Amino acid sequence: MANVVVVGTQWGDEGKGKVVDIYAEHADVIARFQGGNNAGHTLVVGGKKTILHLIPSGILHGGKICIIGNGVVVDPQVLIGELDSLRERGLLPDNTPLFLSEKAHVIMPYHRRIDVARESHGVGKKIGTTGRGIGPAYEDKIARIGIRVCDLLDEEVFREKLDRNVEEKNFYLTKLFGEEPIDGAAIREEYRVYADRIRPYAADCSLLLQREIAKGKKVLFEGAQGSHLDIDHGTFPYVTSSNTVAGNAACGTGVGPQAIRSVVGICKAYTTRVGEGPFLTELHDETGDRLQQVGQEFGATTGRKRRCGWLDMVLVRHAVRISGITGIALTKLDVLTGIEKLKICTSYRTEKEEFTESVPANLRLLAHCRPGYEELDGWTEDIRGAKQIEDLPRNTRRYIERLETLAGVRMVLVSVGPDRDETISLADPFAD
Repeated sequence: MANVVVVGTQWGDEGKGKVVDIYAEHADVIARFQGGNNAGHTLVVGGKKTILHLIPSGILHGGKICIIGNGVVVDPQVLIGELDSLRERGLLPDNTPLFLSEKAHVIMPYHRRIDVARESHGVGKKIGTTGRGIGPAYEDKIARIGIRVCDLLDEEVFREKLDRNVEEKNFYLTKLFGEEPIDGAAIREEYRVYADRIRPYAADCSLLLQREIAKGKKVLFEGAQGSHLDIDHGTFPYVTSSNTVAGNAACGTGVGPQAIRSVVGICKAYTTRVGEGPFLTELHDETGDRLQQVGQEFGATTGRKRRCGWLDMVLVRHAVRISGITGIALTKLDVLTGIEKLKICTSYRTEKEEFTESVPANLRLLAHCRPGYEELDGWTEDIRGAKQIEDLPRNTRRYIERLETLAGVRMVLVSVGPDRDETISLADPFAD
């Protein structure tokens, strides 16, 4: 058995899409296990960019089984649009089996309305939500009033659940926010069309996965966002609404934890964050602007500028621990080319304490922390043509080696450019 989980080690946007696309070539099954269309995975193949929000990144490889697991919240309009777009561009091979868990929860229009209303009316702290309805959909799941894919496909069950939810959501929208009510009948008609479109993909994905694993097939579990956006282990409340750590790969797809063999943590060569929340190594200077511009740091889902800063290895070490990461895939290393001196954060410090292995849970304490840096010499040579680690400049190799030491796990992949071919593979996680 050689099943691999791919997770982000920072606040998302680490380049998981490219790494999943690369590893998908060696996998038989690619399964997405959490999140929704608030995440965007960007792939560049032959110089052409493709952004996926719900469909697993492995979809670009013909003959692979692709699964959207029960841990994902699905906006059917987005899913259908994504399928149609891929087909129009000739990127959805006819022989690619795509399955959607019948237990996945469905994002409804009232989820999006509530999401936007909360942020715009200033209810609680502003956390920088994408407004896609992800959080409210997960709330309904936990409250046991959510609508699942299997409910959407049963007209009678769907009508009953929808009517009950519309009554509650309209009270919430009109009385608390002073917003216009939603039209339940219009939603019912809209989602009836969606049900017909997604019906062919609905399946018991837990059973499907178990059968493939029993055959000895290789499974790649794809996560969204990053470890520090995890609802339990991230910088709460500036987090997403699901568990982004590797342990949720089992729960979010319906397999046992013994199915996971190795965990690859994706780490950007610097740090970025979208939206609100603490960011100790953030740069408000020319270097920060340079990282943003050269790295094209715009949110794949929202288009918002990403905040940029030096690589934070306290974050990464924390992620290694909570996800059991066995190897690091380093991305966007080429963006650092031309910076004379590079800094790496190795600790958080207050007047009384030092943190090197974990991020303080108390945000008031975290606000009093200051980053402790190491400084390394940069490089000016173009590294995008490198095919093996020996092709890289000496200072680039030193940077990689230092990160490997600080993370406490080996480097398994180094990305030296955005294209699929601009990658140095150091180990095959499926072979371990």
